[in-house]
Amino acid sequence: MSWHRHRKVAIKAAEDGAVSEKTTTATATKRPRPRPRLVRYEELPEYLKDNEFILDHYRCEWPLKDLFLSLFSLHNETFNIWTHLIGFLLFAGLTAASLTGKTDLGGPLSKFYRVSVSLPLMMMIRSTTTTAELNVSSNVVQDSQLMQISHSSPHFEAFLDANTTPKWPWFIFLAGSMTCLICSTISHLLFPHSKRFNFFFWSLDYTGISIMIVSSFFAPIYYAFSCNPHARLLYLTSISVLGILVIITLLSPSLSSPRYRAFRAYLFLAMGFSGVIPAVHALVLHWGTRHIIVAISYEIAMAIFYASGAAFYVKRVPERWSPGKFDIAGHSHQIFHVFVVLGALAHGVATLVAFDLRRGSPTC
Repeated sequence: MSWHRHRKVAIKAAEDGAVSEKTTTATATKRPRPRPRLVRYEELPEYLKDNEFILDHYRCEWPLKDLFLSLFSLHNETFNIWTHLIGFLLFAGLTAASLTGKTDLGGPLSKFYRVSVSLPLMMMIRSTTTTAELNVSSNVVQDSQLMQISHSSPHFEAFLDANTTPKWPWFIFLAGSMTCLICSTISHLLFPHSKRFNFFFWSLDYTGISIMIVSSFFAPIYYAFSCNPHARLLYLTSISVLGILVIITLLSPSLSSPRYRAFRAYLFLAMGFSGVIPAVHALVLHWGTRHIIVAISYEIAMAIFYASGAAFYVKRVPERWSPGKFDIAGHSHQIFHVFVVLGALAHGVATLVAFDLRRGSPTC
């Protein structure tokens, strides 16, 4: 009897221990996992060290869930993410406005090119109406000339048939811009997960930039050289081949390292400035047309935006001047992102001007 009693006590103690262990395990499981902390530059593994002038607030090898949630927290990539996410939403809105057909092609962006193209007309009208030494016959002639100019302006839509002008090049530009901006957004959000993610997402980022540059060429070249199919084919083929070569080059792991920062920037700038040749050609073909002057002006603004952004990116200012002060906001990569969006918008206006030029002369 005593042996059986001891055996029952031992079994019950073992059962109680198992229950206690399960309870402890369950309690530990329910306890919320602490969120990964932000680290300083010197704590980063070598593959995450990119800018020694940004000293703190790094996400380092975080789980994917925490990286997604970091979209709504403050760290040194927050504004890199949001500058291009907002840019993506802007271009998505332009795409929606263009697809609905309820507004002009380009939606709100069309107001800029209409004002720009109409400004020379307004100045001409103001100049002629302030001349005091005009006789009746010259007034009649000038009125007829002004009427002719006005009827060729974008404000007289009845004389133009927008449906005869292809819109697909405009949508290629929008798609390319959105591809670049969303690839950049996702890359800046997720690259700190691991070394494998780091290489993959920076390659994705560089691919997005190349796609944006190539797609930016399609619309203005298509519209400006509609009556010159051989030149159009040559320019579009050249930039497409150049874009593919750049993508292949930048897929090399060694070229993704920080030491090749300047090389990458200059490579993208070379792609962009290769557009100088077709721009000069278009200027010669359409010399004296106010549309082409306005379009080239916006393209120059685009070039200034892109070059300025690249200069900040390469020189790493202002954080170089005061390390640690611009860790969260105001550092070079964020400024670069803002200039990229501004450059893309300026190019969008130039494309709409080229579209309006082609729409005004549907036959060659």
